[in-house]
Amino acid sequence: MKPISPAVSVRGLVKTYRDGENVRRVVDGLNFDALPGECVALWGPSGSGKSTLLNILAALLKPDAGEVLVRPSRTEELIAVHSLTAAQATRYRRRCLGYVFQFFNLVPTLTVEENIRLPLALNGMEKNWFDAKARLGRLGLGDRLNAFPEVLSGGERQRVAIARALAHRPSIVLADEPTGNLDAGNAQTVAALLFEAVRAEGATLLLATHDASLAECADRRIDLVMHS
Repeated sequence: MKPISPAVSVRGLVKTYRDGENVRRVVDGLNFDALPGECVALWGPSGSGKSTLLNILAALLKPDAGEVLVRPSRTEELIAVHSLTAAQATRYRRRCLGYVFQFFNLVPTLTVEENIRLPLALNGMEKNWFDAKARLGRLGLGDRLNAFPEVLSGGERQRVAIARALAHRPSIVLADEPTGNLDAGNAQTVAALLFEAVRAEGATLLLATHDASLAECADRRIDLVMHS
């Protein structure tokens, strides 16, 4: 049997920040693979480089050294994320990535339906709306299409954010502390829905969290540590 190629490969990744005269390595020689359809938790305390790593994976930051290689599907060529131009990075994010943020990042002046239709319009994928609408129903928000974010609870907003992240059927989903702004009850519900929704789509999930119980829900955990 032919081995499965990774959806994401990280090799020798280094990212530093300068603080006055001091240089701090936030990511220091990191190596890992994530397989297609795998849910991987990036676990570590605040300051261990979780958000920095996600931003590099999303081509929002350039690493100082190392490679990030993404294969959107088994039939597509590898994307060298670390060397994309700004225009290429925008296309990569729109086509390949879904992003779930801790603070939801919904557009406040748009309804639930309009927030979810936005990435579809940007990708010329309006035909996916009916699938996205059905997914929203499975997330328990089928009756909230015309609501604005300000009238939704935190848990509802995050479920809308999950639906938006998956609307254009991305191959990679990045989640940055997706339950960090929720109470314990909502956090557990939203986490279960996130894993269920991503696995149903066959997408690869890379989830940054400091919550050990959330990390245990993933297929695998990668521990990130603080560097001096």
